[in-house]
Amino acid sequence: MSSNNSRRRDVTVADVARAAGVSKAQAARALGNYGAVSDDVRERVLAAAEELSYRPNELARSMNTGKSHTIGVVVGDIENPHFGLATRGITDTAKKGGYNVILVNTDEEQDAEIDAVQVLLDKRVDGLIVAPASSAETQHLQRVYETGRPLVLLDRAAQGLPVETIAVNTTGISHVATQYLLDLGHRRVAFISTLKAESPFSEATQVDSSQISERLEGMKRAFSDNGLPFPYDLVRLNAGDADSIRNITRELLSLPDPATAVVASDGLIALSVLGAVQELGLSIPEDVSFLMYDDFAWTRLTTPPLTVIAQPVYDMGVAAATALIHQIQGRKSANGSPVLEAQLIHRGSVGPPRARPNHGPGAMDGDAAPDYILSSASELS
Repeated sequence: MSSNNSRRRDVTVADVARAAGVSKAQAARALGNYGAVSDDVRERVLAAAEELSYRPNELARSMNTGKSHTIGVVVGDIENPHFGLATRGITDTAKKGGYNVILVNTDEEQDAEIDAVQVLLDKRVDGLIVAPASSAETQHLQRVYETGRPLVLLDRAAQGLPVETIAVNTTGISHVATQYLLDLGHRRVAFISTLKAESPFSEATQVDSSQISERLEGMKRAFSDNGLPFPYDLVRLNAGDADSIRNITRELLSLPDPATAVVASDGLIALSVLGAVQELGLSIPEDVSFLMYDDFAWTRLTTPPLTVIAQPVYDMGVAAATALIHQIQGRKSANGSPVLEAQLIHRGSVGPPRARPNHGPGAMDGDAAPDYILSSASELS
């Protein structure tokens, strides 16, 4: 068999140098964009590399430059569209900046996150973007920060860790959304989250996630502002797989004093909640009102379309990657971190509760659901 059919060997720096008529050292400097090299030599080397379809040896280049041109990204659940969209923003921005992305999923497990961070550091990534599973147990991230490795947090803050954090503060928009439900007459408002907790939620519970803590704080503040007791019994954490979420939903809607409105903390939870409502033969919003965090295309295709708290998730990914690349390159962002805000978008899944006794302050019996969009910037004005 002819040798022409054998696998073509990779083009080397020596091949490019020979074609460009320069030394191997000059070709390496031009291709790696380091050291001193004349414009004429650089142009000749790059033209030869293109002609020969040269692909750089990334390992060798990283040894020469100290940079891998790779970003490590650690998220809790890539199946969650929230993280999928944020990751798209990260990868799009990284690609434009000349960086590859290594993505690791942790299933929101602390030990898995610790291992993921170490693996990425061992692979010599230039920097890390992490959505921490815990806002309190962050010693592994503290060690990354202390070594000087560029680090940006996504979606959640970490207590006592002075690194750039790209997230939406949801306290204000949670207050706005809860006040909207209270104004319609709802008093039994449920909240479902996948956040892991050792015991049922109570007034004494310390929430180990800045994201969920903000959402619950906004809800509690709205109830307090209206002189109403907060329904702690309707806050359900540890919502794991689809079956557990459906079971939680059925329980919430079958209590002697059932939930009249359900808030889902993400899109995956929302799908299972909607399935349980359908299995119970209930209608939205006639029997139960429903709203969720994040706005995806499918939320406008349901009957009725869903009321959502929309977050600029793709923009969060873009901002996180931009901030990290600036750190890697030793630059500071000209205008600091962008201000990212959420919006309450009313569609058709929220209405007055079916049975509405006189609940006192804040009830608006007989009023129809207003059609508006509220920004978190107006949270308490």
